[in-house]
Amino acid sequence: MTAHQESQSPSTSEGMGLFERFLSVWVALAIVAGVLLGQFAPAVPETLSRFEYAQVSIPVAILIWAMIFPMMAQIDFSAVLGVRRQPKGLIITTTVNWLIKPFTMFAIAWFFLMVVFAPLIPEPLASQYLAGAILLGAAPCTAMVFVWSTLTRGDAAYTLVQVALNDLIMLFAFAPIVVFLLGVSNIPIPWDTVALSVVLYIVIPLTAGYLTRRILIARRGSEWYDNVFMKKVGPITPIGLIITLVLLFAFQGEVILEAPLHIVLIAIPLIIQTFLIFFIAYGWAKAWKVPHNVAAPGAMIGASNFFELAVAAAIALFGLQSGAALATVVGVLVEVPLMLALVRIANSTRHHFPAATPAKG
Repeated sequence: MTAHQESQSPSTSEGMGLFERFLSVWVALAIVAGVLLGQFAPAVPETLSRFEYAQVSIPVAILIWAMIFPMMAQIDFSAVLGVRRQPKGLIITTTVNWLIKPFTMFAIAWFFLMVVFAPLIPEPLASQYLAGAILLGAAPCTAMVFVWSTLTRGDAAYTLVQVALNDLIMLFAFAPIVVFLLGVSNIPIPWDTVALSVVLYIVIPLTAGYLTRRILIARRGSEWYDNVFMKKVGPITPIGLIITLVLLFAFQGEVILEAPLHIVLIAIPLIIQTFLIFFIAYGWAKAWKVPHNVAAPGAMIGASNFFELAVAAAIALFGLQSGAALATVVGVLVEVPLMLALVRIANSTRHHFPAATPAKG
C-alpha cells in the first residue's frame, strides 16, 4: 500500500466509537464487576433469577432486546433489492457464512475442546463450551461489520446489502443449523426451545426494527431518522450488553474463580476459526478478482460474529450459569482485537486486488 493510500484509510479512532474501540476492556471490566457482585451481593442475581417465564429470564430478555433492537432498526431491508450489484461478493459471503462457517466452527471447537483439552476440561463442561461455540458460528455479524467495512474503505452499499440479506437468511437458517450441530454433538435441545429463541431474539427485534424504521422515516424523513433517532437509541446497545455481561458473570463467578484457564482454552479455537474464515472468503474473492472494497467487508462479515444473538441464545437454551453462555462471552472478549488485526491485513494487501468499484449511497 502506498503512503497516499495509507493516508486515505480511516484510522481506528475515526471508524470506531469509544465503545467499539475498547470493547474488550469493557467486557473485562464487566467480568470483574459481575464476579464481585456475585461474591459480595449474591442477593442481586438470586432475586433477578426468580423473574422467569417458560425458562426465559425476563430481565435478561429485556436487556437483550435493548441490545439487538437498535441494530435491527438501522438496517434498510429494501437494500436487498440491490442484490444483483455485486453478485460475486454476495455468493462468497452467503456460501461462507451459511455453508462453511458453522461447520468449521463445530469441527475446530470439537477438536480442541473435546480432544486436545480433554485432560483440562471435564467432558460435561467441554460440551457446554462447544455449544456456545456452535451458537457463535451460526450467527454471522450484523452491526460491527459496518465498522470493519469503514476501516477498510469498503463499499457501503454492498455492506448494507450483505447485512440485510444475512439477517433475512438468519430467520430461517439459524435454528436448523444450531439444532443439527448440537445434535451431532450429542447435546439434546428441543426444537420448541430453539424456535422460541429465534422468535424472541430475531423475529421480534427484527420486525420491531423494520416497522420503526419504516414508520418514522415516512413521518420525519431519513435524515432525521439517521442523524437524530439512531443517535439517540444507538447507545442503548452497549449499555444493554454491559449490564447483561455483569449479570451473567454474577452467576458465573465461581467458574471464573475456580478455572480462569478455561477462558484461554475457549479462546483458542475461536481465534483459529476467525482467521480461517477470513482467509477462505478473502482468498476466494482474490481468485474471483473481486474488487477490494467488496472483498474486505465480504470476508469480515463471516469472520466476525453476531455475538449479541449468540449470548442471548446461549442464555435462553442453557441458562445464565451455563458454560455455553460463558463461551459466547469469550467470543465477545476476543472479537475486537482479532478483527482489528484482520483490518490491518486487509488494508496492507489492497494492492493485490482489482481497483475498487465506486461506492454508491
